Amino acid sequence: MRAMAFRFATGISTAESPLRAAEEAAGIAAGAIPDAKTDLAFLFVSPSHAASIGKIAARVRARLEPATLLGCTANGVIADGREIEEGPAVAVWAAAMPGVTVRGFAARVRGEGEEAHVEGFPEFVPDEKESPALLLVVDPFSFPADGFLRALADRCPTLPVLGGMASGAGAPGQNRLLLDEEILEDGAIGALLAGPIEVRTVVSQGCRPIGRPLVVTKGEGNLVQELGGKPALERVKEVLDSLGEKERRLARNALHVGLVIDEYRSAFERGDFLVRNLVGLDPKSGALVIGDRVRRGQTIQFHVRDAASADEDLRALLEREAKGREASPPAGALLFTCNGRGTNLFAAPDHDASMVRRIAGAIPLAGFFAAGEIGPIGAKNFLHGYTASLALFYDRARGRG
Repeated sequence: MRAMAFRFATGISTAESPLRAAEEAAGIAAGAIPDAKTDLAFLFVSPSHAASIGKIAARVRARLEPATLLGCTANGVIADGREIEEGPAVAVWAAAMPGVTVRGFAARVRGEGEEAHVEGFPEFVPDEKESPALLLVVDPFSFPADGFLRALADRCPTLPVLGGMASGAGAPGQNRLLLDEEILEDGAIGALLAGPIEVRTVVSQGCRPIGRPLVVTKGEGNLVQELGGKPALERVKEVLDSLGEKERRLARNALHVGLVIDEYRSAFERGDFLVRNLVGLDPKSGALVIGDRVRRGQTIQFHVRDAASADEDLRALLEREAKGREASPPAGALLFTCNGRGTNLFAAPDHDASMVRRIAGAIPLAGFFAAGEIGPIGAKNFLHGYTASLALFYDRARGRG
């Protein structure tokens, strides 16, 4: 007997009453999958409803009866192709995934300094027949996402991690994270997925490369001293001189550095670079200071970021993902996009959400505006900024994908 197909659903409400918003959003999602068992649900709540997140979650559990419910506060929520950046809002995402194991967890940091360690992350051994993935939402004030991702890479080097940092709070203790009936003010919550599922990732860093790839011939820590045997600042001037006036103005105001992840490739394209900020420069030594560590022999390429670049990058990556998958499109998606995107970057609202649905199809999509986004570049997971990190869910039992 053929297994039942995956089913996903979303709902969103901008009602001023927290309970009414919860009822409306959960009701819309429940109505889309009335006869399906909800294995995993996400709840995203605007800051104005944060004080009522426990009551909101109770309404969502009553309507959807999810085996695992995760959630967080966010200064903007996403669902049904809409991005609600201001005002009260509740977004719900529900997934019925027969045969998939969902292991929800809450993790916290215990101890300090060298004694610090993460408690609560489940022990697991990936089965080579499965395609496990980790969905992760963290509090930026209390959970070291960068360090956690590095430690996880040593333990589970092939595990893709998608998620974001809870947003909408200006001080420690103001964010709210949710795991089933538990409400947390710190730490991280997430879910490990395994089974007949493939979670594909699209991580758009909103940049495009300029100039040509260059090799770091001298550098240490976050200091790039020489590129291709010349002072790094001299190379920057060469790149600027090669640009037209419009692009030169853009580069002077929004220049970034892309670090190649896989040095064994013969050519580099979108998705091959980890984009980091150009923090500063030293005119005397000609060195550059960037927002990450570099090593001698590493390849870098300068990048620029603006609305046009961000639009172009997301579009190109989505089209690449969609190519050849028309016969088995994704069943659902989660979107973690930077709170510096939206109408802070683009002229029109709903940019990222509407583009995903336009290219990937009108699939159930939800998410939130994050204070930092998590997603893989190449085979490594990183914490990003100004990025749209997308998880696409494919039913492996339904064919390719």
